[in-house]
Amino acid sequence: MRVEFITHETGDWTLIFLVLTLSVTPARRLLGRPELTRYRRMLGLFAFFYGCLHFTTYIWFDKFFDIAAMLKDVRERKFITMGFAGFVLMLPLALTSTAGWIRRLGGKRWQMLHRLIYLSAIAGVVHYYWLVKSDIRKPVFYGMLVALLLLYRLAASMRRAWWRGTLSS
Repeated sequence: MRVEFITHETGDWTLIFLVLTLSVTPARRLLGRPELTRYRRMLGLFAFFYGCLHFTTYIWFDKFFDIAAMLKDVRERKFITMGFAGFVLMLPLALTSTAGWIRRLGGKRWQMLHRLIYLSAIAGVVHYYWLVKSDIRKPVFYGMLVALLLLYRLAASMRRAWWRGTLSS
């Protein structure tokens, strides 16, 4: 198996699980299935797992732990920097994904922290888009899914704000 194939597959699965994680809330609301929420944490941790595999494949099998080569890549290839940023944004999400962390941080702060998934998903899509040279169909497809899911959240948030504003008058 070629390193490039493993790198691309683990990157694809990272994005797939980020999209699935972001899909839980709209699916729960639109389908009236609140029990879907229990799968969100697992899906998010799968995204992080595949992100770890993707990153490990790069540093181990592609660069053989050659720090100088990795730093050169970061300087010369902006898609590497964007991918690493997306991965780093997933770290606090994975580390604080337990009920204990929700209690320690408090629900509101924990929820604000976990909105980093939006930035991580965007960084992942940009990373993929900047990586490909000619066939941009897959990164554009992931980008459209992420945009659609984020637009859904924005519309739902605006609708709630409007509803609260009309009720308090």
